Amino acid sequence: MPNILGINISPLSRTETLSQLERWLEQDRPRLLVTPNPEIILAAHQDEELFFVLNKADLAPADGFGLKLAGWLYGENIPRLTGADLVDEMLKMAQLKKLKVVVLNWYAGLSKKEEIKNALNKIYPNLDYLVIDSERFEIKPADLLEINNFSPAIIFCNFGAPYQEKILYHNIEKFSALRLAIGCGGAFDFLTGQITRAPQWLRKLGLEWLWRLIKQPKRWPRIVNAVFVFTAKVLEAKLISRFLYRPNVACLMYKQTDHGKDILIVERTDEPGHWQLPQGGTDGEDITTAGSRELKEETGTSNFIVKAAYKNLHRYKFSNSHPIANDTKRHKYDYRGQKQGLLIAEFTGRDEEIKINFWDHRDWKWISAEKLVETIHPARRQSAIIYLAKLESLN
Repeated sequence: MPNILGINISPLSRTETLSQLERWLEQDRPRLLVTPNPEIILAAHQDEELFFVLNKADLAPADGFGLKLAGWLYGENIPRLTGADLVDEMLKMAQLKKLKVVVLNWYAGLSKKEEIKNALNKIYPNLDYLVIDSERFEIKPADLLEINNFSPAIIFCNFGAPYQEKILYHNIEKFSALRLAIGCGGAFDFLTGQITRAPQWLRKLGLEWLWRLIKQPKRWPRIVNAVFVFTAKVLEAKLISRFLYRPNVACLMYKQTDHGKDILIVERTDEPGHWQLPQGGTDGEDITTAGSRELKEETGTSNFIVKAAYKNLHRYKFSNSHPIANDTKRHKYDYRGQKQGLLIAEFTGRDEEIKINFWDHRDWKWISAEKLVETIHPARRQSAIIYLAKLESLN
């Protein structure tokens, strides 16, 4: 499967995608569909939850010519299916198959509820649908009840990224009859006429961004980000990062107990049974700053005192045979490997304060320093021996 800056992209053609969706509509389980574009992928680099959700989607067709260009750089011919085209095809399919549809509409968006209803009545006169105005942060119980009473097979959510992806991911199992949940951004704005689509010839050339810039000049910062910043990031990943070691920091947080020091370890969400120290990229920060940030993000607490910080204590390469090679799928760039520093911190809070992020970890626990090496994943043990020696040197 093609992977652009850490985000998995569907390799299916337009025809294959629609055939797959048609099959899923006949099956008894809900599926999540996202439509990544360059802007969404860059947003995911700043939003780890969005990064996680995008890669948990059942299907992710490329929406944006920039992804096709990025695919060519990686030797992949990534088919393109825009969100606007996908929504049109799915509405036609729903009308033909007499499937019920719900549109979750952001009440403060460009297209209002009545405008969407008027457009659907005009373009898809036999469609059985329901439009619900909603906030972008939650689905109210009354709205959930109304949706389930209507029993739609398809839900379109136009909240925009990252709200639509997150709200669908967290609620998809709550919709009793649902088969497809689709985050569709501004696709309904095209249907209502709030936004005019670029001419077909410009779309084929991948120049929709130029059309949007002409029509909505205030969007220039977003367009620059999606066109030029994204391209620069792809080139960096392809031509530079793959030869470098990603700067990383491991976080050894301990608490004093009657029998000595207990160390916090976490279990990876994507690999049950894989225990490790909290860790993450330094993102250009020094070890103390990056390590403190990672601890706060991954444990939900800032009640710790930094005792020591070390640079470049351990280095390892990524490879298909490496026990933790799956790490590369979570990275924003394709690195040769990682060079890891260490932050040592003493926990000063209460255990109840520790709240792990679901997209990073599934569980956490304290383990005695003596049992650390035998408890964590075998691929982590060499580094753990080095880090324990640094901890002992502080006594």
